[in-house]
Amino acid sequence: MSFIKKSKIIIICGPTGIGKTSVAIKMAKLFSGEIISADSMQIYRYMNIGTAKPSIAEQTAVLHHMIDIVNPDEHFDAADFAAKARSIIAELSKRDILPFIAGGTGFYIKALLHGLFRARPADQNILKKLKGEAVKFGSSALHSRLEKVDPDAANKIHPNDTFRIVRALETFESTGKKISVYQKKHNFEENLFDVLKIGLEVDRKLLYERINKRAELMLKSGFVDEVRELLDKGYHENLKAMQSIGYRHLIEFIREKSSWEETVRLFKRDTRRYAKRQLTWFKADPEIIWLDPDETDNAAILIEDFRNGDEITSPSRRTDLGQVCSI
Repeated sequence: MSFIKKSKIIIICGPTGIGKTSVAIKMAKLFSGEIISADSMQIYRYMNIGTAKPSIAEQTAVLHHMIDIVNPDEHFDAADFAAKARSIIAELSKRDILPFIAGGTGFYIKALLHGLFRARPADQNILKKLKGEAVKFGSSALHSRLEKVDPDAANKIHPNDTFRIVRALETFESTGKKISVYQKKHNFEENLFDVLKIGLEVDRKLLYERINKRAELMLKSGFVDEVRELLDKGYHENLKAMQSIGYRHLIEFIREKSSWEETVRLFKRDTRRYAKRQLTWFKADPEIIWLDPDETDNAAILIEDFRNGDEITSPSRRTDLGQVCSI
């Protein structure tokens, strides 16, 4: 079997409000790369303030992909993202340009890296049961069960990766067949790219303070007018895009179903809760190397080592960018 060289990509992920865009732009500029947004809301046109979309200046500084590609009433899911993002990565790799995947939509990133193999519609009842068991008994218990029924699949899945464990068990319980057999039959590849994953995190209290301040800045920057304009364009409040955090809260205010004070409180609270869910998702991935957003020096060291094919280890804490900036 001939060896197929996988495209190298950089993942910069983390919770909302952590500063992923800033770090991604700095790193992409340093390494002459381009950015592929992995944000399930920044794909929509006309939704700029509430999605914290990179500014025109930021998008000019480094070329961004997967931003403003569909209207708020158009269907777009993880499978669409994976297909389009892979096409972009392939084109960038041909031109020897390093792709930076930046965003907080963990499911989009997982779909890109591992695919969304599904031979048939999932049995929702079995999925619900397995997810409940994962919450009650823990993902490791389900992983042990998977080891007994499909050891090949279990060997490729980390015990903390609840999503893939549940998917594999659902396939077995629904069909009586191993997901590893389906994957081999369909030439499914678990690791589609050569990946460096960098996660950004700060103290939880500081993160929540940042989220609260960013929410206030969005509101001062015309977020309410943005939502009014979307409604005026005919985008119904029940659309999936319009029911996202911030947009649904301001619709309640515009419809006079909520006071301003309550709208702001719920907007901030639900954003903080979303950030907590994002952290839970990403923390389950043992391949992610976690850095403070200000540690761009260490991020650059990691990326340079990765690009050169050197062994990747968590860099020591240091503040001198010096040598790296001369790349």
